[in-house]
Amino acid sequence: MSNLKADKIKSEMLEKIAEEIKKCKKCRLWKTRTNAVPGEGPSNAKIFFIGQAPGKQEDLQGRPFVGRAGKFLNMLLEKNNIARNKVFITSVLKCFPPKNRLPKNDEIKACLPYLIKQLEIVNPGIVVLLGNVAVKALKCRLLI
Repeated sequence: MSNLKADKIKSEMLEKIAEEIKKCKKCRLWKTRTNAVPGEGPSNAKIFFIGQAPGKQEDLQGRPFVGRAGKFLNMLLEKNNIARNKVFITSVLKCFPPKNRLPKNDEIKACLPYLIKQLEIVNPGIVVLLGNVAVKALKCRLLI
């Protein structure tokens, strides 16, 4: 199979997961979200960033890392000559926890299968865990 065909299939798979996430009601957070935030990036990304959860700006826009943390991430990417549109960016949780509180274990458990599927599809060379929640959520899934 050609790389273009494989990338198209992977992109379609990621889009299907994104649609599932947008309709998800597996935990209480669907009741208070404005938008679910599945994540974004190419299906063939070599670098995969995983944060804790969407913040207020992410919830409003439906995109990952667009608030203060996103500005910081963008600055780090620029300093390292990495184009944001070449990396995949998502979070453990796909919905904004009220008052930006830490995710609860049942919320992580509900969202984790989506994240695992995204990782399996993209199959990046580098996974960057941004924060304690991402490390704890994936510690049994990745070889660190």
